[in-house]
Amino acid sequence: MKEKSAENVRRIILHVDANSAFLSWSAVDALEKGASLDLRTVPSVVGGDQESRHGIVLAKSVPAKAFGIRTAEPLVDARRKCPGLIVVPADRDLYSRCSRAMNEILSEYSPVIQKFSIDESFLDYTGCEEVHGPVLETAYGIKERIKRELGFTVNVGISSNRILAKMAGELKKPDMVHTLWPDEIEEKLHPLPVGDLFMVGGTSEKKLRSIGINTIGDLARMDRGLVNSLLKAHGDMIWRFANGIDDSPVVPTGTTPAKGVGNSMTISYDVTSAEDALSYILQLSEQVAMRLRRINARASVISVQIRTKDFVDYSRQTRLEGYTDSTDVIYRTAESLFRQAWRGEPIRLLGVHSTGLDYTSQEQISIFDTKKPEEDRKYDKVVDEIREKFGKDSLIRASVIGRKK
Repeated sequence: MKEKSAENVRRIILHVDANSAFLSWSAVDALEKGASLDLRTVPSVVGGDQESRHGIVLAKSVPAKAFGIRTAEPLVDARRKCPGLIVVPADRDLYSRCSRAMNEILSEYSPVIQKFSIDESFLDYTGCEEVHGPVLETAYGIKERIKRELGFTVNVGISSNRILAKMAGELKKPDMVHTLWPDEIEEKLHPLPVGDLFMVGGTSEKKLRSIGINTIGDLARMDRGLVNSLLKAHGDMIWRFANGIDDSPVVPTGTTPAKGVGNSMTISYDVTSAEDALSYILQLSEQVAMRLRRINARASVISVQIRTKDFVDYSRQTRLEGYTDSTDVIYRTAESLFRQAWRGEPIRLLGVHSTGLDYTSQEQISIFDTKKPEEDRKYDKVVDEIREKFGKDSLIRASVIGRKK
């Protein structure tokens, strides 16, 4: 039994799931654009066009849920339940951006991230505790960081495999962290209704309940062969899930190397001076360069994104003479682009992005090179090692100290 426990805890998997994702993302976007009402605090839904046949509820707020409104029900039915219901249209581009932003944060904690759907991802934290600290502290850190930086909440589930991590995240919502280790299955998982188990749909639930299987624990204790005969191969899978058995690995999303690396930052006040703006651009350049070095890539194209307080976006980019992962080169390039692009308006968001990646080049060539690439690389490597061991704030440039938050 001890050997089995050691085998289980050797692997650490996190499941991160955005709470009421579409509704939350639409609410955050509206607030950033000046809305005074937070859609999450009132009966509201994200839905299709009620005039079309596809006018259904895609996501709902907690107050809307209290009216009995369900995901995927027709909007006309939802409005009948709640006459004052607020309906906002879906914005797929916005949701994709929010999803990418969440996964960019997750990628700082593990190199192995699998995007399971637009609003949830698995993270293999195995072996990462030495760098980022105990998993429970990291999970809370991720949850709070996403809330602080992106404006929405997530649930984080922790366990030794994917199914248990996912079920852990479902235990209680929103804005929670839960563990579901193998020795917690009987207490936390087995009392739940069988329909709550991942991959148990309405038809399977009816068949199971028809023979007296009402809880996940009932299913776990059921004869495996009987489940097989009742539900075929699907039955064997959910029997394994009910018993917390899942050997599937976390497979990094995408089978091809990343085409670009970037970071952006929404600022809580209007930036009106180049000095302040460039201090943020320096911080973003450091993050981009560090991520490039982490994946052993170098970029040939650098771009800067600017969003004004009136939510007008514009950007500028340039192609380097070669490829680079140097913090100094990326920052100097971004600084030049910013000075060329900025029109003087108050700024609320800045971004630095790199594309045109190369995974084989050993050269760092740029018009901004002021010292030998070997010296540059050694310096960056030391900074990376210190920040990975002691945290990103363990080394702070003097130019950033005292900056307004």
